[in-house]
Amino acid sequence: MRGLGGLFVKPARLQIAALCYRPGESGPEILVVSTRGTGRWILPKGWPEKNKPAFETATIEAYEEAGVVGTADPRPIGSFRSFKGLSSGLKIRTKVIVFKVKFEEQLETFPEIGQRKCAWLPLSEAMDAVEENNLKRFLHRHQSDLT
Repeated sequence: MRGLGGLFVKPARLQIAALCYRPGESGPEILVVSTRGTGRWILPKGWPEKNKPAFETATIEAYEEAGVVGTADPRPIGSFRSFKGLSSGLKIRTKVIVFKVKFEEQLETFPEIGQRKCAWLPLSEAMDAVEENNLKRFLHRHQSDLT
């Protein structure tokens, strides 16, 4: 019986996230966006774009979800495990690979305007705002990477 457990665990799907950051009055601020369904605060993220490097997907997600234009580091900063809620109500496990995106500007119009809220928060406030424990831990682990 012991060996059968792995047969019933589906592999995690891959998502790409943007850790957008900019200088703030009391240190770096990061961008969080609300989910469309429950309004929870998360990082902009999405499925990998076909025929594009993952770091480019991070910049696309930042633009689509928050109108943020910036430069992504081509190397991921790290990853964390998450769940993606589908419109069917099903939740699937995901592995989220995170890329730092250095803020350049935020456009007034973008594809998902009106579908999400956006907030720039000092890192400590962002860690309090996000509900997902794995994301909280990820942000805590990578505090020093935002300078």
